[in-house]
Amino acid sequence: MDRLPDIWRSNPRSEDNDRLIERRIKQKWISGPPLSILEAGCGQTWWLKLDPVPYVLCGVDIDRKALEIRKCEKGDLDEAIEGDLRTVDLGGRQFDVIFCSFVLEHVEEADLVLRNFARWLKPGGLLIVRVPDRDSVRGFITRMTPHWFHVLFYKWVLGREKAGQPGHGPYATFFHPWVSRRGVYEYCAVFGFSVEEEHGEHESDGAGVMGRMIGLVTKVGAALSLGRLTARHTNLLYILEKAPPADALEPARSAAPAAEPVAASIPR
Repeated sequence: MDRLPDIWRSNPRSEDNDRLIERRIKQKWISGPPLSILEAGCGQTWWLKLDPVPYVLCGVDIDRKALEIRKCEKGDLDEAIEGDLRTVDLGGRQFDVIFCSFVLEHVEEADLVLRNFARWLKPGGLLIVRVPDRDSVRGFITRMTPHWFHVLFYKWVLGREKAGQPGHGPYATFFHPWVSRRGVYEYCAVFGFSVEEEHGEHESDGAGVMGRMIGLVTKVGAALSLGRLTARHTNLLYILEKAPPADALEPARSAAPAAEPVAASIPR
């Protein structure tokens, strides 16, 4: 793909995208057994509200402390598995939905994880991925600065006292080539996914003098990059659908004309 499609921009605080994710997951359940959902890199919190749709939530995380906090304080996982997403054995299970939020940028060999996702997801299932955009101004700064700088930023700018302690971010950042806009489209072509939704999310610059300084640095960085870096958004949201089995597609094609694409779909 020589030119990527134009990206959609969401609510600056990303609440619209949260509701979008909830709506798309709910649409996967019509009746019958509960949805099976894998939260890949589950961390401490699950903020999606899927009621009244029944679902079974399996969480996998390599951070034992974060997983303990999730199990003991939240108690919302039906199954908690400590493991590395690159190598964990899920026993041949497949899921209706895989949800992975701000995890892949922290995995040095993220391609192994994405290959596993293609194997773990049922045909017709949804893969929902949120990552920072490596080609945003903030993404570029993240890639170019050491981890200790990220820890100090979390502590002294964001006010997170436990930053860098076990079970708490920030985590080391790597940004595999597939963890990018172009990389996602290449991945979809290789593994038979369609891009159902692609949205940009712009994080708040914060309040007061510091917020204004961050906003200024972001705009200046975008201008100095001569268009290579964007200040329009910080993060990316993808909702990808794995191709259904061929025998499920043929009757649908012959029975009815193709539906009109939804307004937020990315042109393909």
